[in-house]
Amino acid sequence: MSTIIVDTGPIVALLNRRDAYHAWCVEQARLLEPPFFTCEAVLAEAHFLLSGIHKGSSSLIQLLESGKLKLTSIVESNLSRVLDLMSAYENVPMSFADASIVCLAEQLKGTVFTLDSDFHVYRKNQNERIDLIIP
Repeated sequence: MSTIIVDTGPIVALLNRRDAYHAWCVEQARLLEPPFFTCEAVLAEAHFLLSGIHKGSSSLIQLLESGKLKLTSIVESNLSRVLDLMSAYENVPMSFADASIVCLAEQLKGTVFTLDSDFHVYRKNQNERIDLIIP
């Protein structure tokens, strides 16, 4: 199994039982081998989206502390690549978090676990399809 890079949607769905994709994400997470890698932008989005959920923020912190979710700093050394991606996909538009995930997929050569169909459009390394785990 390749390295798994997780986007915001699956993190939120895993920790929010009311999310429409909760059961699917739980099943996928059972099939995949941790750790799952993510970046600061995704963590910030997930924290914001979980802040209104009972124990959402603390569950996110527990996930990080468990080692199942690993934070990988990508932006500082790859900021120009992240910004180039956002510019190239401005018609989609591509968020900062999505660009960071694509950049992480380029660096780690991993599979992206996402709920975001825009990842069908995005390409890594200019023209390579991104391997996805997506409903």
